[in-house]
Amino acid sequence: MKSFRYIPRGVCSRVIDVELDGDVIRSVRFQGGCAGNTQGVAALVRGMRVADAVERLSGIRCGFKPTSCPDQLALALKEAIEQS
Repeated sequence: MKSFRYIPRGVCSRVIDVELDGDVIRSVRFQGGCAGNTQGVAALVRGMRVADAVERLSGIRCGFKPTSCPDQLALALKEAIEQS
């Protein structure tokens, strides 16, 4: 299993911690952000393949912001896979 820490940009959450088992997401923990939403996103992607999660989450916006916590999670997952 591989742990990865990502510092998101342009959103309320301050840190995203990801655990991967190969290309499968084992856990995601957000620090900060909208607790219910980030916990929900984390629960939904658990057990999902990274590529599937990235495809679903990329480009989601939060209000008028050009990004969102789910979009930042997609970026974190891409970076984690690239570093593997």
